[in-house]
Amino acid sequence: MTSAPLKGSDLNEVGPLADGTGTAQSVRPRRPRRRGRGRSAPYWFLVPTLTLFAAFTVVPIGYAIWLSLHRVQVKGIGLGKGARSQVWNGIGNYTDVLKDSEFGHSVLRAFGYGLIVIPTMLGLALLFALMLDTPKARSAPFARLMIFLPYAVPGIIAALMWGFLYLPDVSPFYYLLDKFGLPQPDLFDGGNLYLSFANIAVWGGTGFNMIVIYTALRAIPPDIYEAARIDGASNLNIALRIKIPIVMPSLVLTFFFSVIATLQVFTEPMALKPLTNGLPSSWSPLMAIYDKAFLQSDIYGASATAVVLALATFVLSFTLLRISDRYTREDRA
Repeated sequence: MTSAPLKGSDLNEVGPLADGTGTAQSVRPRRPRRRGRGRSAPYWFLVPTLTLFAAFTVVPIGYAIWLSLHRVQVKGIGLGKGARSQVWNGIGNYTDVLKDSEFGHSVLRAFGYGLIVIPTMLGLALLFALMLDTPKARSAPFARLMIFLPYAVPGIIAALMWGFLYLPDVSPFYYLLDKFGLPQPDLFDGGNLYLSFANIAVWGGTGFNMIVIYTALRAIPPDIYEAARIDGASNLNIALRIKIPIVMPSLVLTFFFSVIATLQVFTEPMALKPLTNGLPSSWSPLMAIYDKAFLQSDIYGASATAVVLALATFVLSFTLLRISDRYTREDRA
């Protein structure tokens, strides 16, 4: 009578068989697999990212909100240990922000700046992308690089470069205007200041937006163009009725980025401020926050202003996104 063979994975060697042909094996119970360990493995890979996100994003935001709800209480003349203490202020700082006319003016200036920058920049980006995507385009890689190259220049360097070009004493433009007897405008005064800042932003941001739109154009199947040409459509009709509607999501994306960048404009006015006396220290919202935090030493009011600006940016972006999504669904329907 023979017994059923034992599987090697369930057995353990203990000694030779009686007939000398092999070794005897005894059954060893299997250990149950730990399913939870395998399922939780992907989450462990997220720990470094979540840790860094919490340390450098969540904690600073939470600390800014906490500061915005406090203020400094000064006792006596404010000298000596314990003369200045941090106390709860509730929404007092936020009330002061909403009543601050200078901050309101900075928001209006940023709004006027955006009305110039966003349409001009996105219009040029779309135009350049359509021109580079035409079949008759020559030296497209070189032209694409030249258009994108200003975006690779750091913002502070671009602002200083254009700032010196705006100065009458060192600018070659003013020299040429003087030679031809043409009027020499003051690019740091009044409405010209908006054009000066807008020129820097358009010069530096057009290339990035052009690449985004051009990439979307290159993803369109060529068969669509061939069918349109067979039907007698010109390049202009193809651009207006095929290309632009298809790349509309990319245009919406670049528009959102441009709106956020407009509300956060800081580098250009801050770099040009030492070159002119006509630029206030709170020209843009971020400059107003910087002025309040580091020049007025009011970090609590600056924190409240930053929170208000962040909430306004979020609400504006969310509203524009919802409007765009609604119109997209209507077009598909």
